[in-house]
Amino acid sequence: MSPAKSADNQPPSSEVALPDGQLSERVAELAGELTEAESESRRRRLARQIAQVARRGSKATRRGVRSSAGAAGRRARAGGSATARGLRATGQWLSSQVLEMAPKVPIRNLATLQAQHPDLDTEQLADALIAGAARASGGVGAAVGAAAAVPFIPTASVELVVETMALVAIELKLIAELHEVYGQRAPGSTPQRMTAYVGSWADRRGVHVTTSGLALAVGSPLRRKLERRLLAKAGKSALALAPLLTGAAAGAMLDFRETRKLGHLIRDDLRKHLLEAR
Repeated sequence: MSPAKSADNQPPSSEVALPDGQLSERVAELAGELTEAESESRRRRLARQIAQVARRGSKATRRGVRSSAGAAGRRARAGGSATARGLRATGQWLSSQVLEMAPKVPIRNLATLQAQHPDLDTEQLADALIAGAARASGGVGAAVGAAAAVPFIPTASVELVVETMALVAIELKLIAELHEVYGQRAPGSTPQRMTAYVGSWADRRGVHVTTSGLALAVGSPLRRKLERRLLAKAGKSALALAPLLTGAAAGAMLDFRETRKLGHLIRDDLRKHLLEAR
């Protein structure tokens, strides 16, 4: 990764066409850079780039959003249960996007983290990771909040989808790196580990590997929990961006607090694992 080049030397958004199928990769890349950015000015530039990606979107993403939104809208006219089915379809689509994105999120291993923060002990390093992720989430909320007002989730816009994906990418990076700090990296290949961290994100606790493995297949209990979490996150962002609220300020405050809270939940659970192992 070359942060300076991608953040500072990239052509304006209006001059760059994002190819279909590359949205998740670009969101993961920008979210990773934003989390690691040290200066406030750099964080603002990266957050604005995420907002720009959200505004232009890709054709595939727009088709996916419009398809799920259209299904929800049609079913809404038929009654409450149909609306619920439309929301589930949106949640399934969002979860598929997150699972595609997860392996592309750049994760620092323990050696890299210690090299970048040589003077911090385990707890101080965890503090630094949580604070950095919370700032990054707040930056995304502020940037997207300033760019658009978003309707309720059944008619979700590309902006809302991209913001949700960016926030989840930031939080997945935080979860994975907290597992590194506390010596509890999930087993398996990179895709397997990141799938485990998606499950951790949905469960709001550290990775618990069982003999039955991790089930995130469509229709599984954990997958349904993931879908509900994603819809809830998107819904909170939509409310923060509503015209009657303050947009950027509300989005920044909400996202900052949500990421910080999640970081502390994961950290507490990882500490518990360490105590139980002793």
